[in-house]
Amino acid sequence: MKKDDKAELKLLLLAIVVGLITGAVVGIFRFGILQTSTFWLHLFSLAHQNPLWFIPIIAGFAAIGVIAGYFVKQYPHVGGSGIPEVKLQLSGKLKLMWWPILWRKLLSGILVIGTGLFLGPEGPSLQLGSSVGQGVGEKTKQTKTNQRVLIATGAASGLSAAFGAPLSGAMFVLEEVFHNFSPRVWLNALAGAIASDFLVSNFFGLEVPLGITYNRPFPIYLYWHLLILGIILGLLGHAYKKGLFAFKKVYAKITKIPRWLHGLIPLAILLPIAYYLPLITGPGNRLILSLKGMLTPNTAALCGTLIAYYVIRLAFSIVSYDSGLPSGIFLPILTMGALIGSSYGAVMVYLHLLPAQLVVNLIIFAMAGYFAAIIRAPFTAILLITEMVGSIFHLMPLAVVAFVALLVDQMMGGRPIYGQLAQAMQIKPDEGAIDGTEDQLTLPVYESSQLVDKKISEIKWPENTLVKVIHRDGQDIIPTGRSTIREGDQLVLAVDSSERGRVYDDMKKLQEVEFDG
Repeated sequence: MKKDDKAELKLLLLAIVVGLITGAVVGIFRFGILQTSTFWLHLFSLAHQNPLWFIPIIAGFAAIGVIAGYFVKQYPHVGGSGIPEVKLQLSGKLKLMWWPILWRKLLSGILVIGTGLFLGPEGPSLQLGSSVGQGVGEKTKQTKTNQRVLIATGAASGLSAAFGAPLSGAMFVLEEVFHNFSPRVWLNALAGAIASDFLVSNFFGLEVPLGITYNRPFPIYLYWHLLILGIILGLLGHAYKKGLFAFKKVYAKITKIPRWLHGLIPLAILLPIAYYLPLITGPGNRLILSLKGMLTPNTAALCGTLIAYYVIRLAFSIVSYDSGLPSGIFLPILTMGALIGSSYGAVMVYLHLLPAQLVVNLIIFAMAGYFAAIIRAPFTAILLITEMVGSIFHLMPLAVVAFVALLVDQMMGGRPIYGQLAQAMQIKPDEGAIDGTEDQLTLPVYESSQLVDKKISEIKWPENTLVKVIHRDGQDIIPTGRSTIREGDQLVLAVDSSERGRVYDDMKKLQEVEFDG
């Protein structure tokens, strides 16, 4: 076996180790959320019998807000979903200490998400996995390139363990974090995601998270509904992103309460919601699974209820996430998508334009569409819903709704939400990956790239950048100034680690496309 092959095999084995450890960590995370969620729901049920139970509830919520807020105050990157941090890490613009992030994210995530706030576990799960990957990479003294591969593998493994969706976990890392399908990253990310899902499945079973039965195919002659639904999802998804960033300015104006204690605000608002509407609290999986049972002949009343649920979920998810508490938005987004699909379906049934038995189909399709419009990752959206629902017989309508919603958001100038969050993030100087050592950047060359058919010497490369190797059709070419770049090539660039982020941005501009690191 060649030396390079041995190195790749060793990296693959480390990826599997990362997946198994991530599966164990996220398994604990999921179990903790489940137990704390059950605990708080029980206390609220007791409060219906005796209002005095509100005393421990309020005290408990206050304690959680202070503890989680203090963790975020200590390490600001513990707050939020963690996905923007992973994007910045992989592009060389952010360097974090993995252990302080890991245990704080684990504990605070369990406490916060378990209360019933409209927040999800998937973003934190992804960051937990990336922290595991970083830790394994550092402990085994891997190169910086291999460390990034393991960070990406951990991220994919975390999402896989959170949703029981290994393909979606790997796809999300490639589509949203790397923005291309690097074979090296894809192989290791998928291996880790499978290992993670295998371990978690031994504890939580093989049941799909959103096992909604929908056996009736959606008729071709009714596809006009998919176009309308896709447009609605695109518009509402775009509005959600606008609201999310606009409300951050509201929190910025609240100066009487320290920023690290802003989590107390959504926790206070949650009290009446959890008391009167416990069904709609939490990430949203319970509400999604209950929608099919809500489809009654009285569609007029149902429409009002579903729309009200959507408005509450929309507003409060924004208030909750913008507070800075450790949390994710994947599952809350899917929940809002399901409510939009069910609301649209109920209206169409009321107007006698759709058979009632097909509303459940629209619930499924709308989750993918809303996700695609907000996250801007349509392949992940299609795969994620397919894996979570457990059916592969409706890929075409899923793809139609996702494509239309994505197109509408794009026509309105929408951008991927995690890219916007990463760009808006303020990085302290000591958080950058600055150590002055040599690093490398892998650049895939697309057919639309300005680099295609140009010689190495004809290109104005970023300062202090050297093209070390060209990967082409399974072979490594040592380039000279006369070497011509072809589409499909992968360029390995040697850069100073302190300038990796700058070179990353310069190469994006040079290529006029986004690429992986």
